[in-house]
Amino acid sequence: MEELIDREVSRKVSILGSVLPFLKPYKKQIFGALCALVLTSMVTLMFGQGLRLLIDQGFSQDSAGLLGEAILVFVGLTLLLAMGAFVRFYLVTSVGERAAADIRNQVFAHVVRLHPGFFDENLASEIQSRITTDTTLVQTVVGSSASLALRNTFILVGGVVLMLVSSLKLSLMVLVAAPVAIGSILLFGRRVRGLSRDSQTGLAQVGTQVSESLSNIKVVQASRREALDSRRFAKKVQAALDIALLRVRVRAFLIALVMLVVFGAFALMLWVGGQDVIMGETTAGELAAFVFYAFMVAGSVGAISEVLTELQRAAGAMERLLELLASEPEIKDPVHPKVLTSSGKVRISVHHLNFRYATRPDVEVLRELSFEVQPGEQIAIVGPSGAGKSTLFDLLLRFYDPCAGCIRIDGVDIRELSLSGLRAHIALVPQMPVLFTGSIAENIAYVRPGAKFEEVHAAAQAAHVTAFADTLPDGLDTQVGEGGTQLSGGQRQRVAVARAMLKRPSLLLLDEATSALDAESEYFVQQALSRLTESCTSMVIAHRLATVRDAKRILLFESGELLDSGSHFELSSRSELYARLARLQFRQAA
Repeated sequence: MEELIDREVSRKVSILGSVLPFLKPYKKQIFGALCALVLTSMVTLMFGQGLRLLIDQGFSQDSAGLLGEAILVFVGLTLLLAMGAFVRFYLVTSVGERAAADIRNQVFAHVVRLHPGFFDENLASEIQSRITTDTTLVQTVVGSSASLALRNTFILVGGVVLMLVSSLKLSLMVLVAAPVAIGSILLFGRRVRGLSRDSQTGLAQVGTQVSESLSNIKVVQASRREALDSRRFAKKVQAALDIALLRVRVRAFLIALVMLVVFGAFALMLWVGGQDVIMGETTAGELAAFVFYAFMVAGSVGAISEVLTELQRAAGAMERLLELLASEPEIKDPVHPKVLTSSGKVRISVHHLNFRYATRPDVEVLRELSFEVQPGEQIAIVGPSGAGKSTLFDLLLRFYDPCAGCIRIDGVDIRELSLSGLRAHIALVPQMPVLFTGSIAENIAYVRPGAKFEEVHAAAQAAHVTAFADTLPDGLDTQVGEGGTQLSGGQRQRVAVARAMLKRPSLLLLDEATSALDAESEYFVQQALSRLTESCTSMVIAHRLATVRDAKRILLFESGELLDSGSHFELSSRSELYARLARLQFRQAA
């Protein structure tokens, strides 16, 4: 639980009521767990009376028969307690695990449908922490803390009642000492939790430097930073160590103080009770039973105080999870979506398009952008960085909606289409291809999970993936590693092209899809793309003008505006910006 200490707490414990809908499917298990909880609590309290009988009748009366009966009662209670504890623990823990799994599934299913703009303002690492760490906190409460709180509350109430019945005088002594112990736990416990958060922060800084230095080890060593980074690391480790040692000292003092108060009170209670036994005012068994109940009450108080802290942490976790579930996607399906009837080449119409990112409302990324792409046409989009080329692709895929204007496919505004229906017709090959953990074949089939292996193999062959996959021991079943780290940049790009070919799109979006390929691979992939673009409309973002030199139509972007369009030679002759870009690039190439 140490890694969970750093999460913020909330005093709105009532918010945990939001967990109840996730518990409804498991009402039978919860009822069984409650029955087992009541049973084990009652059996635990009955041990005190069993102890009284054992001492007063088994030991004091020198009767072997009574002693045997008392031992049998103890054995029976122990077996009953063990069975009840098994049932309670299994049912409660399993319900907690299932509820946490349901919460994770619901949160992830909701988050994965939020528009990409949501992730511009919310860190993916924080969302990941909510889905993993925060749901674990909620699971801990449902799977153990709530059960412990109920059990210890039951034992606390029952123990106090039995103490009062056994001896009012001794009960008053215990009740006087209890506030001192509880106050110490609350006062120093808050200090320990504060130091624990500081310790976790220090350890996080240590982990950050380890990650940065080791993931960039070549830069560290090339810059001769080994010694300096080691000294910086040692300072952070020492700072974290100082806080950890202070936390240990405070916690040790808290433990010693509580033990002093509790056992001091018990010593006084035993002295007074012992005097009563000597004077014949009570029996040794009754005193032993009282001591047993006092220990149970003290343990329950300590457990409940710990559970309250866990409940506050879990309440904070539930608040963060509910925030995610309450987040509404800005990009939604229309109430009555239209359907694209075309399954082949489509017409793209862009009318007076204007766009600003929510995170940069003062920057107009696209301004009065208008053009058309005819069915089956292949156009190239060029321009300096920040011209709005990739943003146009984002709008075509409806990751964002324009601030003004519209985009139409075959005369239908894309906002009138369902997101799934729109994206089913579009394939995107980004400049930096994304691969997921799995095999090469699984990554190609990512866009069509039900594709046959023959189709996947054909796409891999057309995109020149088999040229390197056939040299690997497992062929297309070779694992690519996390993020595709087992493949080179060019190999990853070929897999991305094969993925687009398998989709058979009506509109193909290429963001410099051959930039990371060597000359031979680029030739083969260009041949594959040529075959693919024959059956669809295509738009190519080109950072290297050489790749679109032979394009029939090139759109020149600058600062979010369409400056001009035409062939390479037409733009070279009449556009100063295009001519300058061409001179710089072709001079560098020469």
